[in-house]
Amino acid sequence: MDQTPDDAAKTAQGSDTEGAETPTEPPARAPRQDSRREAVLDAASELFAVKGFDGVSMRDIARRAGMLSGSLYYHFPSKDDLFAEVHLAAVARVTARLDAALAAAPEEPWARLEAALLAHLDGLLDRADAVAVLSPHFPTERDDLARRLAAQRDAYEERIRALLADCGPRPDLDPGLLRLFLLGALNWTPVWWRPGGAADLAEVARALTDLMRRGAAPV
Repeated sequence: MDQTPDDAAKTAQGSDTEGAETPTEPPARAPRQDSRREAVLDAASELFAVKGFDGVSMRDIARRAGMLSGSLYYHFPSKDDLFAEVHLAAVARVTARLDAALAAAPEEPWARLEAALLAHLDGLLDRADAVAVLSPHFPTERDDLARRLAAQRDAYEERIRALLADCGPRPDLDPGLLRLFLLGALNWTPVWWRPGGAADLAEVARALTDLMRRGAAPV
């Protein structure tokens, strides 16, 4: 018979049930299992944002999601796998905002860049956990996970690079560094920006675009 999350939980916690068949291929995920998976991702994202990767255990996440630890391992084999899935979901949310903003933006390249920067900031500040998940810092022993997350961001960062290239920056500027400078400034904004402060997010995006235009555009 196909193994359910509850079966997996009993097995992981040393159930004395013997002789259960091992499925030859993963069972189709039912709608209820999909909702439980989403609950796990939300719980994990919240905990990672507050305690950091090393401060959170799989048991903590299972408890926050309201399930047994063994059920959690049914969905995610390891904490690395779970964090990677949380990160991928965050990248997808920000990418969706970027796509929507560019679809409504005018054709002028600098206007499109400004729309993209505002979408990025909105995505970061829409959820309190977004910055910690999208810009994690791991010690050296987590290099494999860090590379895995960087690969997940590649397509998104390529879109930012392409938007910058469309603006026609000076040829003496390294496009890779220009992209990293821009993303670094964007990802640091939630550290200092507060609602009701001196500038709203649209003004921040406009100011950053203007700085890029003045510093990167050909003389």
